[in-house]
Amino acid sequence: MFHPILNQAHAWVERVLRPGDLAVDATLGNGRDAAILAERVGPLGLVIGFDLQQEALDSARARLTSPGTADRVILVKTGHEGMAAVLARKAPGRRPRAVMFNLGYLPGGDRAFATKPDTTLAALASALDLLSPGGIITVVCYPGHVGGQDEQDAVLAWARSIPPPRATVVLYQFLNAHKAPCLLAITPK
Repeated sequence: MFHPILNQAHAWVERVLRPGDLAVDATLGNGRDAAILAERVGPLGLVIGFDLQQEALDSARARLTSPGTADRVILVKTGHEGMAAVLARKAPGRRPRAVMFNLGYLPGGDRAFATKPDTTLAALASALDLLSPGGIITVVCYPGHVGGQDEQDAVLAWARSIPPPRATVVLYQFLNAHKAPCLLAITPK
């Protein structure tokens, strides 16, 4: 009945994305989200993915195994806070219909490269400004690692501050599990 957090994020994004759309994976990690986005936007679509670690970019590229998916994905070795500038260069005049954030650190990678509240909040603000009408932002927060609870608290406070006329904000979380991740979804009005 209730989907795991990541599956729920994918389900919401898949309902919104259409062939030919622009999508953003703001935190590439192991590339799972980028691969799903690339499948969904189809041959005429584009996915732009961000990460600071070469290991994450390599892992994401290796996941793009379906025919043609690697051709519709641009991987950028920079932080997600540079999203607006990168999209202006790589997809001028286009607005993303979906932006996915999977916060924390690369599973099995260097935990020193975990996402941080200041850059995450800047990226979220950019994503909300850039998002096309009818689009969605998903954010998975992981409070169980060092700095994760602070980042989740900052993200939730930012989301609560979005005026209702601007966007609908939904929180999806399993409340009876200690330090459970949460999923935030934001859709502009």
